[in-house]
Amino acid sequence: MAPFADSFGVEFRNKWLKCVHYTLEKAGPAFIKWGQWAASRPDLFPSDLCTVLAELQTKAPAHSYAYTKKTIEKAFGRLLPEIFENFEEEPVASGSIAQVHRATLRFRHPGQRIKPILVAVKVRHPGVSEAIRRDFILLNIFAKMSAFIPTLKWLRLDESIQQFAVFMMSQVDLSREAAHLSRFIYNFRRWKDVSFPRPLYPLVHPAILVETFEHGESILHYVDELEGHVGIKTGLAHIGTHALLKMLLVDNFIHADMHPGNILVRVTQGKTSDTGLFKSKPHVIFLDVGMTAELGKKDRVNLIEFFKAIALQNGRAAAEHTLKFSKHQSCPNPAAFIKDVEKSFTLWRSAEGDSLNPADCMQQLLEQVRRHRVNIDGNVCTVIVTTLVLESWQRKLDPEYDVMHTLQNLLFKTDLVEDLFYTIEGLMAP
Repeated sequence: MAPFADSFGVEFRNKWLKCVHYTLEKAGPAFIKWGQWAASRPDLFPSDLCTVLAELQTKAPAHSYAYTKKTIEKAFGRLLPEIFENFEEEPVASGSIAQVHRATLRFRHPGQRIKPILVAVKVRHPGVSEAIRRDFILLNIFAKMSAFIPTLKWLRLDESIQQFAVFMMSQVDLSREAAHLSRFIYNFRRWKDVSFPRPLYPLVHPAILVETFEHGESILHYVDELEGHVGIKTGLAHIGTHALLKMLLVDNFIHADMHPGNILVRVTQGKTSDTGLFKSKPHVIFLDVGMTAELGKKDRVNLIEFFKAIALQNGRAAAEHTLKFSKHQSCPNPAAFIKDVEKSFTLWRSAEGDSLNPADCMQQLLEQVRRHRVNIDGNVCTVIVTTLVLESWQRKLDPEYDVMHTLQNLLFKTDLVEDLFYTIEGLMAP
């Protein structure tokens, strides 16, 4: 149906979008993950397709307890009761790659008893690696075929599959996620209001990850449901923004899957002050760090200049820096791209564009990227989209808080990228 999606009117396109969603959901883990990843790439896919793909659920059928028990015992060479005081047979969650059980840890090393710790045990589903390998072959065949069909070229499937392969492989190996957690914990070691689950070595294996069980409420509760509590919401907006900017500008190690489902909040209910605000700040826990992004020095400098251009509403500079976001740029008409972006920014600066904020402008710029087939390296786009995702829920938490304005203040404190570390650590000390 895809070759006709643009030709047969709005009603046909809506049916096609539903069909894409249903097909991917039924096709297996690699297809579901590709859909979720594609939802975060508005530079490659139309906005309506991204919106539909974002609705793909990670909830998948759970595998049997017998398989979980066998996998854990094989990975660690010990019987399950020798490791855990108790182990809940029913998983608390099941995604397309793995499922999570709650358990109480008794031993970490043979014969070394410890105070019982509540843990989350992530166990990879049976046959996932083989299924993903098979699915990749199918995806690659279809992507290569689509490149020769003029009516399918607009989907840019071949480009997306190449970039997606790297992301998918990092999701399958749970020991990589453990390494990412350790690195984030070290980076945020001085922050009292941000934390991550702690991997419990040596109980880490490519198919098994044992980590501390984190209690908390999904941040969606504060974004969509909780009325009032302005102090908590404002605190969350500040913590989330500063955490992302630290990852981006100080550490160059970014949690690239920072949607609200991967963020928990803990709040200690203290006494209220005279102003009615809570004295205690909320605490944010980031989960599922399998997908991360790191940028080379040139990309970092270019990205900072790109954000500066956005902050200054300079369309030409923003477009020129965007064209540098790929080492192999194949945009057929860079001059036309720059001209269209300048036109968008001119509207933004006019009286009619007063309702637009910098995030809206970045969304429009990504739409021009897609239309003009501008290449953006996956890691760079991941950072941009993560910033947009963060900005959207920060605005709901605290409409007065401007993520882009905070970024602008930080970027113009210094012209030297090397000095950003001192600037940010000074401004954002916990």
